[in-house]
Amino acid sequence: MPGWITLIVKSLILLVALFFLTKWLGKKHLSHMNIFEYISGVVLGGIVAIHTVTPESNIIYGLIAMFIWFIIPFGVELFSLKSKTFRNFTQGKSTVFIQDGKIMEDNLKKEGYSTDDLLEKLRDNNIFLASDVEFAVLEPTGTLSVLPKRENRPLTAKDLGLNLAPDKEPQTVIMDGKVLLEPLANLNLNKNWLETELDKMNVSIENVFLGQADHDGQLYVDLYDDKLVVPEPSEKPLLLATMKKCQADLELFALATENVESKELYERNSRKLQHATELIRPFLK
Repeated sequence: MPGWITLIVKSLILLVALFFLTKWLGKKHLSHMNIFEYISGVVLGGIVAIHTVTPESNIIYGLIAMFIWFIIPFGVELFSLKSKTFRNFTQGKSTVFIQDGKIMEDNLKKEGYSTDDLLEKLRDNNIFLASDVEFAVLEPTGTLSVLPKRENRPLTAKDLGLNLAPDKEPQTVIMDGKVLLEPLANLNLNKNWLETELDKMNVSIENVFLGQADHDGQLYVDLYDDKLVVPEPSEKPLLLATMKKCQADLELFALATENVESKELYERNSRKLQHATELIRPFLK
């Protein structure tokens, strides 16, 4: 067999093997790797490279070596789940850099971090004053997790005492001009609803590049033609405005009538509608 054909065949076999081994090791290896995982990844890549560019090498030996460097990290990972001591040894431990607003200089030196390195990590977290930090810890993956002081944290609805409606993740219901039925079903919606909403916008499914729906049943679309402007959903604001108008009408009717019973009826229903509006307001914003 010619050498170039051997090279192609070996490359394909080793590439497929590397793909499946990496996939079986888990998604964790594709994000932030610890020291052991990093070494394993480098060695696996090196084995593939050596046995690919060396025509006289035996591909069986390459596959055996890859299997060994797959089974060792895999076994280490399983054992790490059962033993914290072993996990700390293989994956490393977190190191506190800032505690109670004070920089831990000894821990910085232990990890080989200079003051400039710490400030750079803080800037990565959008913090430019070390005095704004209550707690900061260096994770085994090299990421610095930062907790700002309470007065420097963004305000939340809870801080303001606001009650907000529960929220769920939106679903992509149209992609590249094609309807995705499973996301629609997740929202308890169907294709007829989708077609009705698109008709309101005067848009056909084929012209939609991306369509997403939230748990309130509001549809947001992006068209292939960027020059066309699609109005934002307005059902919730319109419903809130309609309820306010009905309440105002009831108050006007109460002022206009001279019948005592009718006046009390209008005023009572106006108060009920006002109460209902306040209850539903968080869901309509």
